[in-house]
Amino acid sequence: MKKCENLFVYGTLKEPEVQKKVIGRIAEGLPDILDGYKKSKISIKGNMYPIIHPYPNSSVKGLVLSVTHKELKPIDKYETNAYKRKRVALKSGKTAWAYQK
Repeated sequence: MKKCENLFVYGTLKEPEVQKKVIGRIAEGLPDILDGYKKSKISIKGNMYPIIHPYPNSSVKGLVLSVTHKELKPIDKYETNAYKRKRVALKSGKTAWAYQK
């Protein structure tokens, strides 16, 4: 069994068709919440995408996907260098990677 990583997603990666395009499969997602963050918008090549950043007394709803370490590479590429992948603590008590400002 491959070691899996938790990935907290809150935007386009929640969509099964985007997951299939990026990692070649649909990853099962479980709802979770990231406290202390706020969602805003970022422009990449003229398109608007969601991005999160630390913000007191705020929270972001999303999904926790289970992905392999190898799958993180194409996801990093998909997210571009506009995002930084950092570990976060979720309301459920899980730790996960999240792409943020």
